[in-house]
Amino acid sequence: MLRVLAVDDEAPALGELLYLLRADPRVRTAEGAGDATAALRRIGRALETGPDGDEAIDVVFLDIHMPGLTGLDVARLLAGFARPPLVVFVTAHEGFALQAFDLKAVDYVLKPVRRERLAEAVRRVHDLVHATAAPAAPAAPEQIPVELGGVTRFVSVDDIAYVEAHGDYARLHTDHGSHLVRIPLSTLEERWAARGFVRIHRSHLVALARIDELRLDGGATSVRVGDTDLAVSRRHARTLRDLLMRRAGG
Repeated sequence: MLRVLAVDDEAPALGELLYLLRADPRVRTAEGAGDATAALRRIGRALETGPDGDEAIDVVFLDIHMPGLTGLDVARLLAGFARPPLVVFVTAHEGFALQAFDLKAVDYVLKPVRRERLAEAVRRVHDLVHATAAPAAPAAPEQIPVELGGVTRFVSVDDIAYVEAHGDYARLHTDHGSHLVRIPLSTLEERWAARGFVRIHRSHLVALARIDELRLDGGATSVRVGDTDLAVSRRHARTLRDLLMRRAGG
């Protein structure tokens, strides 16, 4: 069972988050901290005692906008330790998903927090902690069910190159075809941010690892994914370039 620290400077939001976490049967303990300084003091005690100590913490659920140090600052500090707790961001702001992915966050949950969405984040953390404790039995890749002619198939998220918005639906493009699912693109963006999917346009979500080329032509930016060219909006162009350069080690 998981030992959790939740961090949020807004008392009502922290109380609601702790209530939902404590109701999850996979959570052993859930403590709260009202700011980054208090959180770092508590995490410091956990790191001193080690992962098997009485003060250990498995995961930190972090708000982003807080006075003083932000949640992103805390995550950057934790990244400098050999065995830090896992991080899940919980925020009202969509615009930090790429930074969260860059900091190797397990998940990125948007406020207001829905019980089922938080349960999915807890499941991911639980699977990772279990896989770390028992490396001989790694967790299976995430799959998404798709309907085709009355038959349900399960497509691995790792096989998806990019996703195209279709209103309240999304079309998943793989090397072997495409599949339409009744999930909005914004939901997949939130769910898969930590898996390396980035929003490049209001209509497209792309697996960063599947981008073969980045093209600049007369002020317009596009990417090549396999045999497909996809436009990159001005809003996302600079962040995407930075992510690709960091991924390449440039």
